[in-house]
Amino acid sequence: MNNYVSRREVCVINTPESLRINNQIRAREVRLITDKGENLVVPLSVALQMAEERSLDLVEVSPNAEPPVCRIMDFGKFQFEKQKRERKARKQQKVIEVKEIQLLPKTDDYHLSFKVKDARRWLSDGMKVRVRIRFRGREITHSEIGRERLERIATELSDVATVEQSPKMEGASMLMILTPAEKKK
Repeated sequence: MNNYVSRREVCVINTPESLRINNQIRAREVRLITDKGENLVVPLSVALQMAEERSLDLVEVSPNAEPPVCRIMDFGKFQFEKQKRERKARKQQKVIEVKEIQLLPKTDDYHLSFKVKDARRWLSDGMKVRVRIRFRGREITHSEIGRERLERIATELSDVATVEQSPKMEGASMLMILTPAEKKK
């Protein structure tokens, strides 16, 4: 027996078009959920007749159950409502932008204050900030200087940010990620 399922079949299984409706249903007997919420086990012909009397569709919602579960509903309205929910969910998704500040261990305090001011503005706008200290050459042997810098930045921004990822080495640089602090109500 071949257990291989092609990629094409997998895609078809998960699409709304794969829901069987009316005469596409192959079972002899189905568990029927009516439009009023009744739960019955009836032959397929009776279920189709009940759906036709109400001018609705018989939709197989759970084909793997024993017997398969079918529901009497308006399939067009069902698809429209589903698409509407998906559109609403997409609208409500919030894309979080990540800004990055790059420093050197030797960055002067004056320049650092500008970078901190930028980070404060981005955090208050709801963006995440990645602070990266790049080590060049032998500077990497003194990584504690970079850690102190990052911790200092975190304390300066503690009123508007929380540390999502504490300072850690990543290649020849050390980075920390700050997220906007929860606003107090």
